[in-house]
Amino acid sequence: FWLKEDRAQHRQPLHSTLEPACQEPKQSRMASQAQISKKRKFVADGVFYAELNEFLMRTLSEDGYAGVEVRVTPIRTEIIIRATRTREVLGEKGRRIRELTAVVQKRYGFPENSVELFAERVENRASCAMAQCESLRYKLLGGLAARRACYGVIRFIMENGAKGVEVIISGKLRAQRAKA
Repeated sequence: FWLKEDRAQHRQPLHSTLEPACQEPKQSRMASQAQISKKRKFVADGVFYAELNEFLMRTLSEDGYAGVEVRVTPIRTEIIIRATRTREVLGEKGRRIRELTAVVQKRYGFPENSVELFAERVENRASCAMAQCESLRYKLLGGLAARRACYGVIRFIMENGAKGVEVIISGKLRAQRAKA
């Protein structure tokens, strides 16, 4: 059992004990970040890619967003956005791509000027499944009948040299009613 006087004698001032203690864990923390396990690194990279893909899909859906590629180099991280309409992705005088860069940098905690976004045009829009999916989505949201929208997408893909295509729509279509 400790008495109040004994406890006071064994206690040291906070500032003298905290300074060296803070220095040591910071260095070991930095070393532990470099020594992250392979499993954790793959999971972290996958989560980053999924979140980034979801964010860009929501932001650039009208501009024919077709995917993202992340390249990590020692100097910086390059994020290549694939889209059918790159002019809209870049924005007026590159304003929109700079805004996206700032948002990605702030959201994921990248240091200043260590992340760079590029826009890449999809060469064959017909062979890009994601671009066709967005096209079909906007046709359906515009009120076009499901069968007609699907046949339009299928015709466009087949006319551009595909050997075959399969379009699957699920859920309640027009003229279907709930069966009780």
